[in-house]
Amino acid sequence: MACTSCSESIERALLMVDGVKKVVVGLALEEAKIHFDPTLIDSDQLIEAVEDAGFGADLISPGDNINKVHLKLEGKKVIIVYDPDLTGPRSLIECIQAAGQSPSLYHATLYVPPRRGEAEHQHEIQGYRNQFLWSCLFSIPVFTFSMILPMLPPYGNWLSHKLHNMFTIGMLLRWLLCTPVQFIVGRRFYIGTYHALKRGSVNMDVLVALGTNAAYFYSVYSLVKALSSNSFEGQDFFETSTMLISFILLGKYLEVVAKGKTSEALAKLIDLTPETAFLLSLNGNGNVISENEISTQLIQRNDIIKIVPGSKVPIDGIVVRGQSHVNESMITGEARPIAKRPGDKVGFSFCFMLFP
Repeated sequence: MACTSCSESIERALLMVDGVKKVVVGLALEEAKIHFDPTLIDSDQLIEAVEDAGFGADLISPGDNINKVHLKLEGKKVIIVYDPDLTGPRSLIECIQAAGQSPSLYHATLYVPPRRGEAEHQHEIQGYRNQFLWSCLFSIPVFTFSMILPMLPPYGNWLSHKLHNMFTIGMLLRWLLCTPVQFIVGRRFYIGTYHALKRGSVNMDVLVALGTNAAYFYSVYSLVKALSSNSFEGQDFFETSTMLISFILLGKYLEVVAKGKTSEALAKLIDLTPETAFLLSLNGNGNVISENEISTQLIQRNDIIKIVPGSKVPIDGIVVRGQSHVNESMITGEARPIAKRPGDKVGFSFCFMLFP
């Protein structure tokens, strides 16, 4: 998925499936959130619908089981799906460690899996780059034989040498060099056209295939007429087909590179979350009895977290005690600190500035 048109095509393909109520496709993260009726359709049929649209798909989360934690045990890694209203990652680790007497066997730690799609995205960038380079390998000579050498006599006179009737060496060379670009390098446009027309829609692939095929097959017609006539003076347009495909592949390559930088920026924004937080334990009277520094990944629902002046809020939550001013410029663009009091919402993108 490389452009907005691609994400819109996926949305249309999914919305056409019976049982799908709402679809939101995120281009930067290459993820889709789908609301559907499980009594009418399942996840396998959704994946099949995306594949029929000409794209690949993998299941990230089966419905409501969106809360999961990756743990590393002795010799293996496990994924646990849990209900956040009942438990959390910290409680799960404590249960595992309390399950036996051997600390080494029942020692569990958080495991951060590698980000999804990094290898696939690099493969996509390399694929577009290679296609563009292969296209240039053929299209540059075609452009040279068609537009440059004929304007530089006597260097281009040999291209006008007739092999049979009005069929020249230049026509033969342009046809031989253009054909691999049209049908091998440009194969992806034919595949995209097939999937688009199968859904009864039109996208950029259809326009590219239509334009390049018009130029290519008219040029083949001119070539056949030149072979069969000694008075035909038509012109071929093989360079139009090859150059159009080359420029579009260049645009696709630049687009996926830019999209990768956007995804990387979003990942770095998520990495701004503090690594640790201060967890408070309260007694029945609401007094603090202990304070422990834990990983922010171990925070679970209903935890009481202490935020010191100048530190970042590690997770979305509600102020339960105290007051301060926070910097919300990353969300609202407002440069002035905003006052926060008990009952106000804060998030990990906010930062406590000072206590009044």
